Amino acid sequence: MAGVGLSYILNIMLIVHALRTGRPYYWIFIIMTPVIGPISYILVELLPEFLGDYRAKRAMKGIRRKLDPGADLRHHEKQNRISDSVDAKRHLAAELVNAERYDEAVDHYRNALTGIYQHDPDLMLGLATAQFGQAAYPQAKETLELLIEHNPEFKSPDGHLLYARIVEACGDIENALHEYESAAGTYPGPEASVRYAQLLERSDRQAQAQKVFEQVVDAAELAPRHFRKSQKEWINAAKEGVRRLRD
Repeated sequence: MAGVGLSYILNIMLIVHALRTGRPYYWIFIIMTPVIGPISYILVELLPEFLGDYRAKRAMKGIRRKLDPGADLRHHEKQNRISDSVDAKRHLAAELVNAERYDEAVDHYRNALTGIYQHDPDLMLGLATAQFGQAAYPQAKETLELLIEHNPEFKSPDGHLLYARIVEACGDIENALHEYESAAGTYPGPEASVRYAQLLERSDRQAQAQKVFEQVVDAAELAPRHFRKSQKEWINAAKEGVRRLRD
């Protein structure tokens, strides 16, 4: 009986803490789940704050996103309503892209690209990303070309890879191959190389494609474990490409 009473008191304390600190209301129902509920709240919400560890916070943020995928979007929607600043629009638009709500993201990026921010490279890259999500490829290409025109010193591996994908989507295969090859040399991961090899394969250049796939696989075998884990999707795609072209 004493154990049940202590468990009940702990649940009440955690619920009060969740309410006072503005945690999402779904935590109330999770905490009420016997044993696993209170443990989840302590691990996800309390422990990272107590430890103050960046890696723990990042891991717990990932768990929170799985529990409530829309939490970040709702937060930035609220922030945008309150401040209506360029920074608020920027964060909201990025979350809308993550949610694949590209039309809304484009609107917010365009609203942010005004005044001294008219040619802000990060905002323009975000706009091009959202336009690519819309399948508005010519517009996305124009946005990135304007970005470079007004920000010639701006460098972005993600932007370079996006440009290659846009050029491919526009049907300019030879230029796309050139852009992928160039992006692969600076991109921090195998995605650009794998996309380059996949386009080579689709262009009936199997020998070149196989060589690039094999380079990705060989490099992955020498890479640290955390890199292999984070890049698992693209490493597996390279391995599949090698198997496919060897058959």
